[in-house]
Amino acid sequence: MFFLQELAEYENVAEHVKLTQKDLEQNGFTNNPFFHVIIAEVPEQHRTKEGQRKIGFALYFYSYSSFVGRAIYMEDLYVMPEFRGKGVGKALMSKVAQLGLAAGCHQLDFTVLNRNKPSMDFYFSQGCFDVTATIGYHCMRCKGEALKWGCAPNDM
Repeated sequence: MFFLQELAEYENVAEHVKLTQKDLEQNGFTNNPFFHVIIAEVPEQHRTKEGQRKIGFALYFYSYSSFVGRAIYMEDLYVMPEFRGKGVGKALMSKVAQLGLAAGCHQLDFTVLNRNKPSMDFYFSQGCFDVTATIGYHCMRCKGEALKWGCAPNDM
């Protein structure tokens, strides 16, 4: 939970975090998880000033593309500020990609805030491209009351 809150603060969206520790446990640590997570950890001698050994994470899940089939979606990639630029993010992303390839995935998808230039530069340096700029897709979202529109009783 600590990392998710830290990530939300970094992205200036902390007020949007609604998950609890219990939600994470029920959704990710079951026989049929909705997500998977990889934790980056350093040896004891490199821990943070606060004593943290866990310094970053990648949260991902498997998805499906109607054009190429199996895909993997990286929801979050986060590395604590003091450990950025040391290859941790690259190692996490590489592991997600390796897991995707091992599962027969043909693409790795993710989003990044348009104001997060350091992350965009990092992703471009890894050979990624901006789907919005090159293909024209936009990431859309439906939530709350709007999410219920397809389930209205009058439509059944």
